[in-house]
Amino acid sequence: MTVVNATSIDEVVDALRRLPQARLLQGGTDVMVEINLNRAGAGDVIALRQVSELRRWYVDEESRTLHLGAGVPYAELERSPLCNLLPALAEAARTVGSPQIRAAGSLGGNLGTCSPAGDGLPVLSAYDAMVHLRNADGSRQMSIHDFMVGVKRNASAADELITGISMQLTRGFQGYAKVGTRNAMVISVASACLVHDSERGSIRVAFGAVAPTIVRARNAEAWLAENVELVGAIDVSGRLAREFGERAATECTPIDDHRSTAAYRRHAVSVLAERLLLRAATPNTTGNRAS
Repeated sequence: MTVVNATSIDEVVDALRRLPQARLLQGGTDVMVEINLNRAGAGDVIALRQVSELRRWYVDEESRTLHLGAGVPYAELERSPLCNLLPALAEAARTVGSPQIRAAGSLGGNLGTCSPAGDGLPVLSAYDAMVHLRNADGSRQMSIHDFMVGVKRNASAADELITGISMQLTRGFQGYAKVGTRNAMVISVASACLVHDSERGSIRVAFGAVAPTIVRARNAEAWLAENVELVGAIDVSGRLAREFGERAATECTPIDDHRSTAAYRRHAVSVLAERLLLRAATPNTTGNRAS
């Protein structure tokens, strides 16, 4: 067993070239569960906690793009100033585990594990985020929609490090909601994120835990755009919101498992999408509009 305590991204990618099967350990909140569950050894480990570059973020004001290091912890995402820039991501971050887990866990870990129940992933899908990767030969980026390829499977190569995520900031309502078997510290039975871009006139909705990977309900999005003016404030009836939720839910392929049934999951995301759209259309809704 080899343990590399890296202090820079260059050290990490050099180590990955030598040890392509090594585990990348940022917060360890997913890795330790897997090791304990499967009674498996950790193998070679590359520790990322001392790589300060991965915990940085900044906004490119000219393009209004936020660049977020893969190691920025959930605890930072849920508070100001990031919660004002990405309200839906802050809402998702607040649902992740306990305060101790949120202090250690990160979006990079969510992306690395790539579980369809990962709380941050529907948000990244609704934001149309880009994932940034690097190995010893160079860097590349790819759409979040291409990065997630299946249950706990992503498109990164064995020697690549997820260095960060970037997404264009929007003005308008953003919201996240999930259903679990209890109110806190729970894996999602179903989750949803809705982003209203009031300047470009679009609504994007994504679901978690209802398919092998995150679902973008693009047919429902297109139907809504045909029936509602989405530039500026939006006005929707309860009937239309209900139909939007029902249409969006048909794009999911949930399964029965020990946490829920497929029928309940489909119903849950329908209701979540309906409620999020009604929140987006309510002028007095506060605390969920990007600044």
